[in-house]
Amino acid sequence: QVQLVESGGGLVQAGGSLRLSCAPSGTFFSIDTMAWYRQAPGKQRELVASVTRSGSTNVADSVKGRFTISRDNSKNTVYLQMNGLKPEDTAVYYCNADVITRTKLQPYWGQGTQVTVSS
Repeated sequence: QVQLVESGGGLVQAGGSLRLSCAPSGTFFSIDTMAWYRQAPGKQRELVASVTRSGSTNVADSVKGRFTISRDNSKNTVYLQMNGLKPEDTAVYYCNADVITRTKLQPYWGQGTQVTVSS
């Protein structure tokens, strides 16, 4: 069984920075695309940024220029560096990864980590 373990959330003032990390535990062959989503109260979950195994990235317009997604394939870890945080970035942030096991590719979700930005 594969689990995604997230860390790095917390409370920060507007203009501050946080760095989220996510790594899988369990048995698997490799990890394909990794991504961060977020869900604010009363809103739908939305894609923040994604990165392929080769390093190609896709970043939402709402965070472009402030957030950077990266990954370390040797550690199967994905990071989200969040700078210039705004109160509207407040949400639960979820890690997502396409995990390749011996028999299939399957998406997994982390448990979520709260990011709160105070004004």
